[in-house]
Amino acid sequence: MRTIILLTTALLLCTLPSCVPQRKYAEMEVRKESAEAENTSLKARNEQLQSALAESKANLEVRNKEIEKLQADTTQIGKSYRQLRSQYDKINELNDILSNKNSQMLQFASEENKKLLADLNKAQEALLAREDALRALEKTVDAKQAAVDEATAKLQDREVRLQELEALLSAQKAASEALREKVQQALLGFRDKGLTVTEKDGKVYVSMEAKLLFASGSTTVDPNGRKALVDLAKAIENEADMEIIVEGHTDTDKINSSSVPRDNWELSVLRATEVIKIMVASSSIKPSLLTAAGRSEFHPVNPADKARNRRIEIILQPNLSELYKIIEGQ
Repeated sequence: MRTIILLTTALLLCTLPSCVPQRKYAEMEVRKESAEAENTSLKARNEQLQSALAESKANLEVRNKEIEKLQADTTQIGKSYRQLRSQYDKINELNDILSNKNSQMLQFASEENKKLLADLNKAQEALLAREDALRALEKTVDAKQAAVDEATAKLQDREVRLQELEALLSAQKAASEALREKVQQALLGFRDKGLTVTEKDGKVYVSMEAKLLFASGSTTVDPNGRKALVDLAKAIENEADMEIIVEGHTDTDKINSSSVPRDNWELSVLRATEVIKIMVASSSIKPSLLTAAGRSEFHPVNPADKARNRRIEIILQPNLSELYKIIEGQ
């Protein structure tokens, strides 16, 4: 939707210079550049969010597999370690036996004594070799265990970040739904007068048909429509963590006038601007949170229903700065 806003804003800027004063054209140029920058930033951050979520889940699966393999290796090494320890103990026993026999057989013939000494030397050499292998195996076990510990710590850290991310997304979804309910209750008296409140993708959309706000071709809000805007502004004036976009929409009936508004583009922008002025004047909403956009006739709700297409849409979009902080922290 941001991209569409930028395209239509660009088209507006392309068509305005021949119809409006140079000062207003410059203002629209500034708005266009600001909208493009904002759209690029939001688009990049959204892609970063989706990429971070996918990467976190993929890394989680990879780390789990690595830990399983390291645990299996550790089990096998432990088994080998126990076998070597058993063999080592048996060799020690054999060494003791041979030593005893050597003492007992010192009185035997020289040749027999030499044979026993040779056997004893071989047993001792084997024992030393087993001891070296055992020490090497102990180092391998320690290294494997350290790798398991490191992988486990990294996995736990990623799980914590993933849980924080999912919790924040859930909280923002709940906050959007609560905001929708709050706005809906505030505007309950206008429900059957061409006003609807919906929530989609974490944003709240307040749509007001033009008949509730303006006379045909006019940019002046009538008293009944002004009350709806004041009620809305009062309901959201304490919601600091969001952006408010006011979009003006017209039907396809052309305007050919020498005075303002000269066409549907001007009509849609002027109506959106007038709505913002009323909301700011009747509440403590910070003007920096508001954006006015004219979309002319090019985004109809129903091409066959001109009355529904003539409307003001107020989009309440949550601030995602906390979400971006978690992503950047990864």
